[in-house]
Amino acid sequence: MMIDLLWKSLKNRRGTALLCVLTIAFSVALLAGVEKVRQDMREGFFNTVSETDLIVGARTGQIELLLYSVFHLGSATNNIRWSSYQRITNDSAVQWTIPVSLGDSHKGFRVVGTSASFFEHFRFGRDKSLSMSTGRSFNAVHEVTLGAKVAKTLGYKVGDQVIIAHGLGSTSFSQHKDQPFTVVGILAPTGTPVDQSLLVSLESISAIHIGWRAGVPMPGFKADADKLATMDLTPKEITAFMVGLKTKTQVFQMQRAINRYSKEPLMAILPGVALQELWQVLGGVEKAMLLVSACVVLAGLTGMLGVLLTGMQQRRRELALLRAIGASPFYLLRLVIAEACILTATGIAAGLALLWGTLAAIQSIVQEGLGLYLTFGWPTGLGEILTAVLIAGTLAGTLPAWKAWRYTLADGLTPKI
Repeated sequence: MMIDLLWKSLKNRRGTALLCVLTIAFSVALLAGVEKVRQDMREGFFNTVSETDLIVGARTGQIELLLYSVFHLGSATNNIRWSSYQRITNDSAVQWTIPVSLGDSHKGFRVVGTSASFFEHFRFGRDKSLSMSTGRSFNAVHEVTLGAKVAKTLGYKVGDQVIIAHGLGSTSFSQHKDQPFTVVGILAPTGTPVDQSLLVSLESISAIHIGWRAGVPMPGFKADADKLATMDLTPKEITAFMVGLKTKTQVFQMQRAINRYSKEPLMAILPGVALQELWQVLGGVEKAMLLVSACVVLAGLTGMLGVLLTGMQQRRRELALLRAIGASPFYLLRLVIAEACILTATGIAAGLALLWGTLAAIQSIVQEGLGLYLTFGWPTGLGEILTAVLIAGTLAGTLPAWKAWRYTLADGLTPKI
């Protein structure tokens, strides 16, 4: 009987009920959305590079090394000699390495000098490998493979010519105009810094810097294709390199050996540990996001409470009639609390439907524009959060329920003057 009465009462007050449901729905959608984005951002952050055992660079802080080698932010304090790189690469414990040479750019995007092993061994996400959207990876000097965002932002396609600039500024007056690069491929989106990179060979980096001293080209020097073909373009230095070991049990032993390397001061870091340390620095932003969304839900519940309290004045006659046909004050108390619970539960369901519908609509846009891959999975801990919202919404109905419990038969049937 109570369920039937609840349905008829809510149907009679459908405008007020709909307002309560929408208030809760938008609040829950924001709360769950923030939690979803936070967890997807965290997962994407930690999966920027995967299956890499060590990252090696000049001796510095591990966050600094992680930032410039993986995220291409900032600059290295020093470079690594090519001989040191080869010596570590040839170690019996090492299965593969990916060299990285930084220092040049193109219209604000980083140029990354590397080798074919980058396309073969670089992993991101959950052991995902790089794939081509169109074209192929570079295999010769003056060929460049573009990240997805670079190609989209600058409107490049396979066959276009690219001029690389010396330095990292978005505007540079030191450009390698005498050695243009040809776009031979464009990578599929990854949601990592690779999307914002131009990938060229290490030999290409050496070639464009022939005849340069201290960042300035020597007057009258021009390296044509025939001259470059006779030169040894093996790099003398690189910025950093990634290491994959044959067995994971050797990672700490190899890390100690590199940190004690006597030929030059080197540093090897564990990517997972460095990412965790960096995320802790950004933890304040994460907490602020949760605080804002919690405040929005609190405002939504307060709004629902206000609507229910206002509605109690309009329901005085209805409640008095229920008392007249035999309903006890405790029955009215349970009725109003059940209404608050149903409105909150309906609002939560509507909020989740709104969230997942929005995710389906903006997933590709967010991935291409912000490099953030939003999944459709259920966020960890969201069930507990929504349960707390349901309990809070139900408790919010106790105040109007208490007012209904206090009403007497005369309160509703005596007209107010």
